[in-house]
Amino acid sequence: MLRSPLTGVALAALLWTPGASAQARSPLPPATIEISTTSAGNYLSALSAGAQRDTAAAAAYFREALRFDPRNGELLERAFVAALANGNMNDAGLLADRVIKRDTKNGLAHLVLGTKAMKAKRYQAARTSFSNGGGGRQRDITATLLSGWTYIGANDPKRAIETIDKLRDDRFGLFRDYHAALMFDLNGQKAEAVKRIKIIYEAEKTTLHIVDAYARIMARSGDLPEAKRAYEAFDKLLPRHPVIRAGMAALAGGKPIPPVIADAEKGAAEVLYGLGSVGGRQSDDLAAMIYLRLALFMDPQQGLAIVTLADVYERLKQGEQAIRVYELVPEASPLRDNSDVQIGLLLEGEGKTEEALKHLKAIVDERPQDPEAVLALANLQRSRKQFAESAVTYTRALLLSDGARSDWSTYYFRGIAFERSKRWAQAEADFRKALELFPDQPLVLNYLGYSWVDQGLNLSEAFKMLRRAVELRPTDGYIIDSLGWAYYRLGQYPEAVRELEKAIELKPADPVINDHLGDAYWRVGRKLEAKFQWNHARDLNPEPEDLEKILPKIEAGLPDEPAPKAASDERAPASADESKSGG
Repeated sequence: MLRSPLTGVALAALLWTPGASAQARSPLPPATIEISTTSAGNYLSALSAGAQRDTAAAAAYFREALRFDPRNGELLERAFVAALANGNMNDAGLLADRVIKRDTKNGLAHLVLGTKAMKAKRYQAARTSFSNGGGGRQRDITATLLSGWTYIGANDPKRAIETIDKLRDDRFGLFRDYHAALMFDLNGQKAEAVKRIKIIYEAEKTTLHIVDAYARIMARSGDLPEAKRAYEAFDKLLPRHPVIRAGMAALAGGKPIPPVIADAEKGAAEVLYGLGSVGGRQSDDLAAMIYLRLALFMDPQQGLAIVTLADVYERLKQGEQAIRVYELVPEASPLRDNSDVQIGLLLEGEGKTEEALKHLKAIVDERPQDPEAVLALANLQRSRKQFAESAVTYTRALLLSDGARSDWSTYYFRGIAFERSKRWAQAEADFRKALELFPDQPLVLNYLGYSWVDQGLNLSEAFKMLRRAVELRPTDGYIIDSLGWAYYRLGQYPEAVRELEKAIELKPADPVINDHLGDAYWRVGRKLEAKFQWNHARDLNPEPEDLEKILPKIEAGLPDEPAPKAASDERAPASADESKSGG
C-alpha cells in the first residue's frame, strides 16, 4: 500500500472535503454557514462539521477560529488541511507558508507551494519545494514525478526522463513508465512512447485512462488498427463509456489525435490524479481528495479527476457536494453528459424528487438520443412505481441500443414495469429475452421463477430457476426468500420455513421476509413465533399496503384454510429484489 506524504498533519483527526470553490451551473444553492463571534464557538462548530464530513463548513470555521488565535499550531494545521481539502487554494497557499515556518519538513505544505510555483511556471522553485518535503517512499514518487514534469516545462525532456527513471522500486514502475510514455509522446519520440506505454498496457488493460492513453499513442505512432482494437476490447468490458466512445469516434472520423498530455502543468495534474485515484481505491479518502484538489488546481479541465472526486463524495454520502463537483465537468468533456445524468440521480438520493425528475426529463428532451439519460429517467419512473410510464421509457432506451449483452438489465427492468402494470405476456417475453442475453442471471431467474409459481405456471421449470438463483447467490436473503415463499404458496410449509429461516438470518431487518416467516410458522403450528415475526415486521416500517395485511394477523392469526393466491404483483419476486438490484 502506498503511504501518504500527508503525515505531517494528524489527518485522520481532521477533515473530509466537500465543496468546490467554483459552483457554476449548480442546481443547488450554496450552504449557509453561520460564523460564531467567539473562537471557541467556531472551533466547536469546526469539529462538528468535520465529524459530519462537511469541510466546506469546517474550512470556514477553522479559518475564523484561527483568526482569533493565530499562534495556535494545531488550529493552523487544521485550517490548512481544511482549506486544501475544500479546494480553497489561495487560503491553502497562504497557510502553507505559515505551516512551513513552524515545521520546515511538512510534506503537504511543500507539495502545495511546489504546485503553486509550477502553476506560475517557476520550475526551479517548484523542484526546490518538492524536494524539501521530508523522506518516505510516497513523497519520493510524488516529488520525483512532479520534478520530472518541471523539466518538461523548462524544455529539457532528456533531464525529465532521467529524473523519473530514478524510480527503481518495482511498486512505482507503472507510474514511472506511464509518465515516461506521456513525456516521450509530447516530445514526438513515438518509438520510445510506444515502448513504454506497451509495458503499462499489458499490466493495466482494464484501467480507463491507461487504455485511452495507449490507444492514442498507438494511433499517433500510425498503428490505427491496434488503437481501434484496444478501444473495442475495453468497450466490451465496460460498454458505452464516454471517454472510450469519444476515442473511437475520433479514430473513425479520421481526426488528428493530439498528445495525451499537452503541457507540463497538465502532466503534473495527471500525476496528482493518478495518486488520488489510488488513494480512492484504497479508501484513503482524505488523501485522495487532497491529491484530486491539487490535480484540479493544476488542470481545472481534468474531467476524470472531477468525476473521481465526485465519486469520493458519493461514497461518503455527501450528495450535495458530489453534485457541485459534477457541475465542474467542462461542457466540452465527453464526461459531461454522464455527469448531468448522475446529478439527476443524486438529486433523487437527496430527497429532491421533483427536481430530479425535472432535471432528467430536461436532459432527455435536450438529448433524446442519449441512452444513458433515457435509462436514468426510466429507472427513476420505475422507482416511483410509475410502471406504465417507465415501460414506455425503457422501450425508448432499447430503440437506442446497439444490442449489447448489457441490455439484459433494460429488458429485466422493463419486464418488471410490464408485470406491475398487469401486462404479463410482455413481461414474460422481456424476462426470457434478458435470460437469452445473460443466461443464469440470478435476478431474472428469481423474478421469472417466482412469477410462474405465483400463477401456478411451469412449476417444474420455475423451481429449477429459483434453486439455480439461490445457488448463484447463496447469501442473498431476498432470493432465498423468493424460494421460501414459493414453497409457501404451494402449501409446502416445512420447506418454506427452512428457506425463510435462512433468509431471515441474512436479512433480519426486512419487514416482508419477517412477515413471510410469520405466515410459514403459523401454518406449521408455531403460532407464538408467528406472532413474534408479525410484530417484528410491523415495527420495521413496512409498506402501507403490507401493514394493512399484517395487523389483522397479529390480532387473529391466519384463517384455518389458506387464503386465495394474491395477484402476481402483490409481493413480486423476492419482495425487495427489484430495489436491491441497482435500479
